[in-house]
Amino acid sequence: MAELKSRRVILKDYVEGYPTEEHMELLPAAAVDEAAAAEEGSVLVKNLYLSCDPYMRPKMSRPLHQSYTAAFVPGAAITGYGVSEVVRSSRPGLAAGDLVWGMTGWEDYSVVKPPFTAILTKIQPDDGVPLSYYTGILGMPGLTAYVGFHHICSPKAGETVFVSAASGAVGQLVGQFARLLGCHVVGSAGSKEKVDLLINKFGFHDAFNYKEEDGDLAGALKKRFPDGIDVYFENVGGKMLEAVLLNMKVHGRIAVCGLISQYNLTAGEKEADVGVRNLTSLVSKRIKMQGFIEPDHKHLYPEYMAWVLPHIKEGRVVYVEDVADGLEAAPGALIGLYHGRNVGKQVVRLTNPDPQ
Repeated sequence: MAELKSRRVILKDYVEGYPTEEHMELLPAAAVDEAAAAEEGSVLVKNLYLSCDPYMRPKMSRPLHQSYTAAFVPGAAITGYGVSEVVRSSRPGLAAGDLVWGMTGWEDYSVVKPPFTAILTKIQPDDGVPLSYYTGILGMPGLTAYVGFHHICSPKAGETVFVSAASGAVGQLVGQFARLLGCHVVGSAGSKEKVDLLINKFGFHDAFNYKEEDGDLAGALKKRFPDGIDVYFENVGGKMLEAVLLNMKVHGRIAVCGLISQYNLTAGEKEADVGVRNLTSLVSKRIKMQGFIEPDHKHLYPEYMAWVLPHIKEGRVVYVEDVADGLEAAPGALIGLYHGRNVGKQVVRLTNPDPQ
C-alpha cells in the first residue's frame, strides 16, 4: 500500500471578533502517522464530508474555563463532525470499509484516538439517504433539534412555536418537527431567499426577515403571535431574545440551543453589553428557559433515528444543504456561516480526499 499523505487546515492563532481566512491555513500534503493508527482503540479514516457548525466559533477563542468544549490548538488541525470511511481500525466493531460519522479533523485523512473513537457511529449503507445527511439531519444537528424541541420544550399540538435562525442546520428541522406535531410555527431568517425557503420548502406557517423590521423585533413578533408564544427555540440570543421574552405566554418554554449573535463580539463589545433585558418576564410569566448540548443526550440517538428516518423516506421532512467543494473551501465556508451566507446546512465535500 502506497504511503498515505494528507493536507490539513490548521488554526493559526486565536480569534477576536469575526474570523477571516488569515486565521486558518491549508498545509501541503504530509505523510499520515499510520503508526498512531495502529495503537489500541485508534482508527484511521478517510474524510468524505466535513461539517461547519456555529459551536466551532467559541473554540477559536482563547480557552475559557466555563466552556463545555475544549478550544482548538493553534498549529493543529481544526476538528469537527464529519463523515468518513475507515481505512484501518484497532477498535473492536469497526473495520476497513465501514462508513462512520463523528469527530474528525479538517484533513484528508485523520487518526481518531480514544476517547473520540467511542462516539464514532457506524452508518448503515442501506439507510438509503445521502451520506452528507450524517453531518446534519442524521447527525449532531438532527439530534439537537429533536432533543431541544421534543424533550426540552415539551410541546403540545395547537401550541405556537417560534424558531430563530430558522433556515440553518437545526432551525429548519425544529420548524418541520413542530408542524408535524400540529403546532403553529413561525421562523426568522436574514434574507428573502431564506424566508421563502421556510414557508415554501419547510412548511412554516409564517416567517420574516429580521433585518427588515426596523429594529422593532418585539413588534414583528406581536404581529405574528397576537396571543403570545408557547415555545421558543433559541439560536440567536441578544436583541432577539429580549423581544421574545416580551411576547412569551405564561408557562412558556425556551430551549437555548445557541447564541450566534454573541459569538463574534470583541472584548470591548462584550464589556459594553449591558446584558439581556426583559428578564423579569421569566418570573412574571413563569417561563422555563433551559440550555442544553447534544453530547448529553447521545443515548436518545437510536430513538431519534427510528422516529426521523420514516419521515425522511416518506417526504414528510426535507433537508437543505449548502455544499462547498474541497478541503481548500472549508475556511471560507465556516467564515460564511457567521455572516449568514449559507442557505441551509453548511457542508464541505472533500472532492479530492487522496491528494497523492
